[in-house]
Amino acid sequence: MKKLLITTTLLFVLIISKTEAQNALGIKGGISIPNLSSRGSEQNSVNSGYSSRLGPDFSVFYQTGISKIFSLETQLEYSSQGGKKDGFQAFPNPVDSTGNPYLYANFKSEAKLNYFMLSELAKFNWQLGKSHYNFYVDAGPFVGYLISAHQITSGTSDVYADKAMQVDITILTGQSPQSFNNKQDIEDDLHKGNFGIEGDVGFAFNCGKGDLFIEGGANYGFVNIQKGSDNGKNNTGAATIRVGYACNLGK
Repeated sequence: MKKLLITTTLLFVLIISKTEAQNALGIKGGISIPNLSSRGSEQNSVNSGYSSRLGPDFSVFYQTGISKIFSLETQLEYSSQGGKKDGFQAFPNPVDSTGNPYLYANFKSEAKLNYFMLSELAKFNWQLGKSHYNFYVDAGPFVGYLISAHQITSGTSDVYADKAMQVDITILTGQSPQSFNNKQDIEDDLHKGNFGIEGDVGFAFNCGKGDLFIEGGANYGFVNIQKGSDNGKNNTGAATIRVGYACNLGK
C-alpha cells in the first residue's frame, strides 16, 4: 500500500506539473578539454603519459518537457577528443634492430580525434526562488562515430635506445638529430564506433522566449579505441565548457 501511494503521488505530480513543461530547440558550443586514458595491463610506454589538449565542442539539441523539473534532451554533438605529449617520450621502434620495441626522443606529439556523438540525457531543472535563474543537471548515454583521426608530431631530437638516455643511437650511427615533423592519418587504426556516458551541470537565465545558459560537463568512452594492441589501449574522455541558447517551443 505504501509503495502504491508513493507511485500514485509521483504520477500525480508529473501530471500536474506537465502543464508547465516546455519543449525546446537549442544550440551550444565551447571548448573540449580531452585526454586519453589507459588502465592496468593496457598501459605501456607509448599509450601512457598523455596530458589534455584543447579543441572545439558544439551541438544541437531538442528538449522534450516531461514535467516542470524533468525533461529528456536528445543531442547531436561534434566532440574533439585525444591528448598530447611534450618532451622525452617513447615511440614504436620501426626497425627493432636494438631488440627493444620502443625508442625514445624529445619531441611533441598530439592525437587529434573528432567524433559525432548522439546522446540521450535525463535533465533535472530547478528554479532559484522566484528569479529568472535556473540550476540544472543532466546525464545519460551516448554513441559516437569517429570522423577523423591524426597523430601530429614536431621537433628534432637525438634518438635513444633506453629511457635513461645512455645509448644515443643518433651518435652511434653518425646521423644528425632526427626530425619528427609529421602528420599521419591514423583513422584506419582505430575503431569507428564508441559509446559511453556524459553529463553536465549548468545555470540558465530565462529571457522571455528562451533561455541563455552556461554549463560544465564531461564525457567518457567505454570502448578501447585502438583496433590492435601492439601499442596498448586507450579510452577517450573530455571535460567541456559551453554556452548556449534554448528556444522554448511551448507544450
